[in-house]
Amino acid sequence: MRQAMLYEKRKEGKIHCFLCAHHCGLEPGQWGRCQVRENREGDLYTHAWGEVIAANADVIEKKPLYHFLPGSRSFSIATAGCNFKCSFCQNWQISQIQAGRDDSRRHLKLEPAEIVRRARQSNCRSISYTYTEPTIFFEYAYDTAQIAGAEGLANVFVSNGFMTEQALDTIAPWLDAINVDLKSFQKEFYKDICQGRLTPVLDTIRRLKERNIWTEVTTLIVPGQNDSEEELGEMASFLASVDPEMPWHLSRFHPDYQYDGVEPTPLSTLERAWSLAKENGLQYVYLGNIPSGSKDTLCPACEQVVISRGGFEIKNMLQDGACPDCGQKIKGVF
Repeated sequence: MRQAMLYEKRKEGKIHCFLCAHHCGLEPGQWGRCQVRENREGDLYTHAWGEVIAANADVIEKKPLYHFLPGSRSFSIATAGCNFKCSFCQNWQISQIQAGRDDSRRHLKLEPAEIVRRARQSNCRSISYTYTEPTIFFEYAYDTAQIAGAEGLANVFVSNGFMTEQALDTIAPWLDAINVDLKSFQKEFYKDICQGRLTPVLDTIRRLKERNIWTEVTTLIVPGQNDSEEELGEMASFLASVDPEMPWHLSRFHPDYQYDGVEPTPLSTLERAWSLAKENGLQYVYLGNIPSGSKDTLCPACEQVVISRGGFEIKNMLQDGACPDCGQKIKGVF
């Protein structure tokens, strides 16, 4: 347990937490909606420091990040908990338990310096704060990211984008890349299914672009929820308005958690979403969670394959960040 960052004390021991866009107001003894931050006698403490619930050396493409150090490995960690309650969550076994109050899963004690040591030992070029929501273990990620940056390792968030501007500005000097889940373009979807809000996520995507942090976006397409042509077109149009070179990953839904009775996303829906994204001006669009599909990176000028992928394996790597046929610069960090 550590004293938390990004909060203000109020009268009578109350606290205003401004780590994420829930802006929890907590009485003494209350926990935040993330279920990892607790008001203890007028001070805010985090229970998500120093213990991970998952730690693996992954290929960076699993985040997914296709334009950030492609083909490299990223040491990936998570703690328990999340500030969303998505009923279709595909990591619900670890995201929907409460750090500090649920001992049913084994936790591994890792100091930030040890995380960095293991990353280097595993020949990783980055550390990813992922699997659950990195915002809720912000202090742990922040302490680790500073050491990692000093050691020449990049730092990556895989996030729902519900952080405040203050949180983003605090981590920004150490954050090299992020994948943001844009779950829907409906306010009701975020409220009813995720127990969050859409507007703060859109604000975060804009702010990331303003701060020159490499950003890719993922949308899990859930049948009957966020798969209409109108909504998919609206999401694509928004992303293109921020940056037409921002990669968009369209991911296939598989039944899980409280959505176990819903059929997987039809391939035809994914293919139509891909077409809509292109029609709205996005240059790099990928399909995920399927055996085969649009995983190659194409040159936006001549449409030649510049990075070829088989699953998560790079078969043909881009050289010097430019198309070998026409010389077009490919957006990303290579």
